[in-house]
Amino acid sequence: MLLKEYRICMPLTVEEYRIGQLYMISKHSCKQSGGGEGVEVIKNEPDTHPQHGQGQLTEKRIYLNSKLPSWAKAFVPRFFYLTEKAWNFYPYTITEYSISYLPKFSIRIETRFENNNGNNNNVFEDTPTPAENVIFLDILSDPIPEKHYEESEDPGRWHSSKTGRGPLDKGWRDDHKPIMCSYKRVQCSFEVYGFQTKTEEFIHKNIRDILLVGHRQAVAWTDEWHGLSLEEVREYEQAMQEKTNSKVKSNNTGSPAASRPLFSRSISVTDERSLKKMGVTTAAMSDPSLSSVPQSPMRLNSTPE
Repeated sequence: MLLKEYRICMPLTVEEYRIGQLYMISKHSCKQSGGGEGVEVIKNEPDTHPQHGQGQLTEKRIYLNSKLPSWAKAFVPRFFYLTEKAWNFYPYTITEYSISYLPKFSIRIETRFENNNGNNNNVFEDTPTPAENVIFLDILSDPIPEKHYEESEDPGRWHSSKTGRGPLDKGWRDDHKPIMCSYKRVQCSFEVYGFQTKTEEFIHKNIRDILLVGHRQAVAWTDEWHGLSLEEVREYEQAMQEKTNSKVKSNNTGSPAASRPLFSRSISVTDERSLKKMGVTTAAMSDPSLSSVPQSPMRLNSTPE
């Protein structure tokens, strides 16, 4: 299991980001969906936790086969999805990801938001993350994949007319007011011999990119969401979910994709034997009725938080 703690600062307050986070996740998911891939929202409803109180439970399916590296496609069915369950007890959230036919795959992300510049070394109030596993991500200076760069989302060019904030300058985290930090403790595990290290490193690289892009967008879109009430942003969230689900259920030619099989790539005898040697159970592949039920629940935010 590979554990890292990411700390991402933003020129916002925790109270402001409660609205900005919901807006950003909804808009980001819609932007990233289409052609049968992306984020499909299955459930979004109030939920009560015995420890954290009243919150919101969201369940999503994330289709992303074309984004896999070639080595992973060798044993992943053509059409597959991650199941994401997120519990939002703001300013604390838990997100879990699962794949029904890969019980040895797990990701858990705990997030806590605080009004500081990332200087709390025990924000989760249990065992502090070892210093060598703490990574500060700077939305201004850290590079993102070129395909995700948009000038309008560049914090170095951004200016909010509503708040008067921006653009950000080098060293902004030392003296900017207001400032908040998103602390994310990420644990990922893929206990399959020969693939564990490569897969866990791949997961963390993608999480890093998603976090940077998502938090940059939350800041860049400040004037779109700043001033909205929680009720108003929930209405926006519902409208975007309907639009996003529609995009995911259509393929590139515009024909419905809802009738497609969950796993359409046949597994050859050689593939199946190889999977068994790696400790991967393949029963769920041959029985579609099992594919929608996570065999090994796990904990981990699609989406960037």
